[in-house]
Amino acid sequence: MASIEVKDFLAQHPNVSTIELLISDLNGVLRGKRIERELLEKVFEQGFYLPGSVMSLDSSGSTVEEAGLGMDKGDRDQLCYPIPGTLSIVPWHASGDRAQVLCTMYEEEDEGFFADPRQVLVNAVKRFSKLGYEPGIALELEFYLIDKVRDDSGKIQPPLIPGTDRRMESCQVYSIDDLDDYDFFIRDVIHTANQQNIPADTVIAEYAPGQFEVNLNYGSDILRAADNAVLLKRLISSVAKKYDMEATFMAKPYIEQAGNGLHLHLSLMKDDENIFAAEDPTLNQNLRWAIGGLIDMADSTQAFLTPSINSFRRLAPSAFAPTSKTWGYDNRTVAFRIPSGSIESTRIEHRMSGADTNPYLATTVLLAGVVEGLTNHIEPPDPIVGNSYDQEHPSVSDNQRDALRNQLNDPRIEKWFGTAFVDMYQTCKWSELRMFEQQITQLEYDLLLPYV
Repeated sequence: MASIEVKDFLAQHPNVSTIELLISDLNGVLRGKRIERELLEKVFEQGFYLPGSVMSLDSSGSTVEEAGLGMDKGDRDQLCYPIPGTLSIVPWHASGDRAQVLCTMYEEEDEGFFADPRQVLVNAVKRFSKLGYEPGIALELEFYLIDKVRDDSGKIQPPLIPGTDRRMESCQVYSIDDLDDYDFFIRDVIHTANQQNIPADTVIAEYAPGQFEVNLNYGSDILRAADNAVLLKRLISSVAKKYDMEATFMAKPYIEQAGNGLHLHLSLMKDDENIFAAEDPTLNQNLRWAIGGLIDMADSTQAFLTPSINSFRRLAPSAFAPTSKTWGYDNRTVAFRIPSGSIESTRIEHRMSGADTNPYLATTVLLAGVVEGLTNHIEPPDPIVGNSYDQEHPSVSDNQRDALRNQLNDPRIEKWFGTAFVDMYQTCKWSELRMFEQQITQLEYDLLLPYV
């Protein structure tokens, strides 16, 4: 099948001369290499090699040697294979001679490499499938467009509205005018997604100047949904560059504005019926158990969903980012929202992840909580009515140190993510945390240097 896919693709795109082999690292950053056209079929059949240490890089792109995948193992290569169905052209290259394919890493030909986040999700999908449900899953990504030119103080700023000397400055959520101002970019994103078979179909203006949300269509293939989110982030960033802008999925690029989230939607079907469906979904027992599992694991999974110091800056009260372990119907102030709509479309919206989260790990968190809740009949607290920020509820950690410690207090984490992966994740994130904490900020100089 792979050989047919390659032959058909090359026949349809005779101008393609270079193919980018992409793989997602621990932080969701795409790494890889380029090959020439004549090697593509061989790569699909026999694979190719990359150092396993690419899975233990910190945010600076440096190998965290303490994780054990670098020099201690001779910086050993791991076998990688392209993922069928992800081979596509790269439309933002004007030459038209570039293609790409998403890949994943193996220990051996039929055994996934423990440190590859996609292989973590592969194992989670196998565990989930034992329940016998057909999922409906979709991911939403928030991002900011920013000007490549910084403001007079060196800080980021929204881009100029094309044809004007104005910048988007107001917080006009769902503004049609804002969409019109950036219609050229939005149209290009949707068109490019269609060219790459990525099912993105909706873009809305979000809660801050220059912030947008793009939605991926519902589907039943969990792995493909996460693959699409990984590829969509690259697509949006690349299209932005075409127009001399930058796109960022950083969780909190502006301290005074809303952060960027990754929202995951999930429904479950059994015998063509949605097991979450009910006139009052808060009374549906299956939905309650699924929510109960997600809340019960919220503390121990948070470190996967808020992977850096900046991720925690997003968790601010009244900023539409969850700060408490709460749920409710049609309520955007809670962590786990049941969106309004038809009974048949009842679903869970998981709102805890920052857009800087690796989509494979965020999706694994979603599956783990839902399966544990359904299997063990975990009851949730009462659903929230009204503004959860004005109420007292158990909160999630507000710092990375506590989140990483909580990760080790739940044996279910090793069951779902694998002991070796958790050990590596802990090592890499503690190392990265120390790197961030050992920086002296401008604020420290401003407040302390003249007076202390």
